[in-house]
Amino acid sequence: MKVLLAGGGTAGHINPAIAIAGYIKKMEPDAEILFIGNRDGMEQRLVKQAGFPIKSVVITGFKRSLSPKNLIHNFKTVVYSFESRSKAKKIIKEFDPDICIGTGGYVSGPVILAACNLGYKAIIHEQNAYPGVTNKMLAQSVNRVMLANEDAKSRFSDKAHFVLTGNPIRPAILSTKHDEAKAKLGLDDSKPIILSFGGSLGAECINRSMAELIVRSAKDKKYHHIHAYGQQGTWMPDLLKSKGVDPDEYDNLDIRQYIDNMDECLAACDLVVSRAGAITLSEVQAKGRPAVLIPSPFVAENHQYHNAMSMVNKKAAKLIEQADLSGELLIETVDSMLTDKSVLEEYRKNAQKMAITDANERIYQTVKEVLADS
Repeated sequence: MKVLLAGGGTAGHINPAIAIAGYIKKMEPDAEILFIGNRDGMEQRLVKQAGFPIKSVVITGFKRSLSPKNLIHNFKTVVYSFESRSKAKKIIKEFDPDICIGTGGYVSGPVILAACNLGYKAIIHEQNAYPGVTNKMLAQSVNRVMLANEDAKSRFSDKAHFVLTGNPIRPAILSTKHDEAKAKLGLDDSKPIILSFGGSLGAECINRSMAELIVRSAKDKKYHHIHAYGQQGTWMPDLLKSKGVDPDEYDNLDIRQYIDNMDECLAACDLVVSRAGAITLSEVQAKGRPAVLIPSPFVAENHQYHNAMSMVNKKAAKLIEQADLSGELLIETVDSMLTDKSVLEEYRKNAQKMAITDANERIYQTVKEVLADS
């Protein structure tokens, strides 16, 4: 089997593509895999790190505000769009794949459209509850639209052919056990464990609001905290010290820049406080973890809000919009969930009911079904 994948721009589009490629190779070791990515995108680094070959096109997105600078940018985008489609056609013809898979982002558009125009079988994967512009554009041209969230279906054309697959989840997330993770982290059942983070860069609003809860926890020992402040939050330890709390001096505070052992932290915790990225929520659901979600308002189509609402509507999470976020509201929300064990258990069960833990297999089977179609 020869498989061509296209997706990029953000890790949320790239990592699912890498997971799909890895599972196909696991099931069919002789499969040939090729990625097409944006020349300057992070997919160049991530795909190569995963051990897969990648070829490049140049593509940018349109700017919505019509300043003179953006008009020039948009003109270049139109030019890049034609050039990238032409180059994609050349790469596709040379590789001659059995199937092409798009996982979203600007680069996915011209590549999958070129594949469809050339008569190749193609499928796309939408990670979010609110689909991106590229996938909405491609939906009627491809053989299947794979959805991670059933709520997305109503936001596509009803002429598309849908299949619910979920988002690929890292095997370590699925296999790490609650008690084993707590033991490895040196934690016990004496107090609830809160895992909080705002993404690899960090989110200032989450860091500042969490700081107020962390300071209170340092004094009353009510909760154990694992908090990652991210690349842009290196000021947070100093903020805590200015409030009289040196994290290194408290055994219930684990404050760090990054979480490199997410499988253990997620398995050990009782509550998650985070943004509402699609892959994060899929992993939260897979572990059956209640959550307080603070969607980023700075993402395309406000898709994190819609991701969060999918869990909120199922009583699996509480929502705090960034405009409303404060330390006081966050503390009130966290306390309301952790002080009532029946509520926490209800939310835990509801989160677990939403989980799709066999996404890789569902996606692989979709590939096989499309290939079997005459």
